[in-house]
Amino acid sequence: MKTMQTIAIIGASGNMGSAIPRGLAKGNYRLLLCANDLDKVQTVAEEIKSSHPGAEVAVSDCSRDASWEADIIIAAVPYSAEREVAEKIKAVANQKIVISIANPLNDTYDGLVTAPDTSAAEELQKLLPNAKVVKAFNTTFAADFATPVIDGKQADAFVAGDDQEALQTVVELVETVGFNPIVAGSLAVSGTLERMQLLLIQLNMKNGYNWLADWKILHH
Repeated sequence: MKTMQTIAIIGASGNMGSAIPRGLAKGNYRLLLCANDLDKVQTVAEEIKSSHPGAEVAVSDCSRDASWEADIIIAAVPYSAEREVAEKIKAVANQKIVISIANPLNDTYDGLVTAPDTSAAEELQKLLPNAKVVKAFNTTFAADFATPVIDGKQADAFVAGDDQEALQTVVELVETVGFNPIVAGSLAVSGTLERMQLLLIQLNMKNGYNWLADWKILHH
């Protein structure tokens, strides 16, 4: 039997941050839910245990302590918060997988705040040079975790990274949640994935689709 891995989810009180561990609770993982608001994250933990009585779930208000215990760290925070998270976990993230879900959108949703030749994930890798940063879940929505199969088809989830072993581990996480994992390429492809999401948002703004307001709530 495969050894149980410990996953720290930083920002677990947010919509995406709480959706991810709800999906992962179906797998053989120990989940550490980390957020400043302990009451809110405790509620998330109780909801997960109610739905998955066998799940191992703990809560913490210290991202460094949670990351120290973890094999895998998910930074479920907006791009604007990634630097602060990186500073807190840098000393304990060596050789660990760190997943970036962020999209570096500007306030008007008509561009990215990152330079054209980089991405949120690549910037996080620079801040955590000894970690294995992988891009994942940036094109999925919180609601998709509850219903990863739409019209009989699994929703796709793109993954990008430079470390092949880390990529395979994240592919397994994506499969556990219920998505169809697509390895898009190296970490440099993260910029394309982030621009993909920007384009989707712009198209939805143009066409007036009603989930844009939900997306803004989920990612900010």
